[in-house]
Amino acid sequence: MTTWITVCDTCKRDDWDVETHARPHGEDLAELVERQAEGRDVKTRRVSCLMGCSHGCNVAIQAQGKLAYTLGRFEPDEAAAQAIVDYAEMHAESETGRVPFREWPQGVKGHFVTRHPPLPDAED
Repeated sequence: MTTWITVCDTCKRDDWDVETHARPHGEDLAELVERQAEGRDVKTRRVSCLMGCSHGCNVAIQAQGKLAYTLGRFEPDEAAAQAIVDYAEMHAESETGRVPFREWPQGVKGHFVTRHPPLPDAED
């Protein structure tokens, strides 16, 4: 199963201002995550809203048949991008999507917003 990192490219942190920022913080984070993910065992994609505006910058970590997570409140910097991709690789290696807390990269601790169970395999 492929683990996907979905990055909200329209996220704006509280300090965003049209006078001081040329584009949303989410675009900056998306570029950094995409660069960190190159050649690694995860894929990336961008969406134009994860509806977590009070938690910007937001990403979702997802794979078919596994727990999915939304993370937010990231600074759009290299350290955050590295931690996001490192965690996503751990998610990819996990059978269920659950990664033990003690193994989480420090850079994702405190950034989890939601966890979603996998969708059922068949219609009930």
